[in-house]
Amino acid sequence: MCIRDSFIILIVVIAYTVKGFSGFGAGLLAIPMLSTVIPMTVVVPAVSLLSYGANLFQSFKLRQDISWRDICPLIPFCLIGVFWAVWMLVNVNSKWLALAMGLFVIVYGLYSLLPVKQLTGSRIWAVPFGGIGGFIGALFGSSGFIYVTYLKLRFLNKTQFRASVAMALTLDGTFRISGYIGSGLLTSDVLILSGLLFPILLLSIWVGNCLHLGISANRFNQIVSALLIFSGLTLALKSI
Repeated sequence: MCIRDSFIILIVVIAYTVKGFSGFGAGLLAIPMLSTVIPMTVVVPAVSLLSYGANLFQSFKLRQDISWRDICPLIPFCLIGVFWAVWMLVNVNSKWLALAMGLFVIVYGLYSLLPVKQLTGSRIWAVPFGGIGGFIGALFGSSGFIYVTYLKLRFLNKTQFRASVAMALTLDGTFRISGYIGSGLLTSDVLILSGLLFPILLLSIWVGNCLHLGISANRFNQIVSALLIFSGLTLALKSI
């Protein structure tokens, strides 16, 4: 096994262990690092396909804990966001949008770490967050932190939170993968890479699930907030 292959496997292990632990973060962790050794035209659809498989697996396993009352309002606005992103890809320089969103996520993640009462919000927030999630996912290949921000407003327990994030990303991925199929981005290279890495993904998610069971709710919130900050930094730096 060459150094390049070892690097790819290491990144996938780290990204999907984090996903198994928190329910999100794989795309934002994996895509920037893998793109240093694999063309972006292969990395983005391959990681999206891997994450889609992971989200399906995780959503099914945690299906009894999904907060459907908080997930269902996201769906129509997520679809709108995906279609909006396609239009924006053609007409607007996306780096400024990515930078603004990254800064927003950093600020929110920092706020979440402060010793103050956590913000809550009604399901009406599904309107902007559903639209933004679909938009960011289709435009940049990663939208987990958007759904994380919305579901944190709903003040779910850590089990409901993780299950609901996985289902939100499953629905988002369904719309996104459909777009990749329609545009011809799911090439043989993408399918082969995804197929080879999928067993490693499953093992990494299992490890993340085991780590999740031993974490207190307070520590879990701190880790998720730290991941939000890292995700925001990644997106902001990638846009510069």
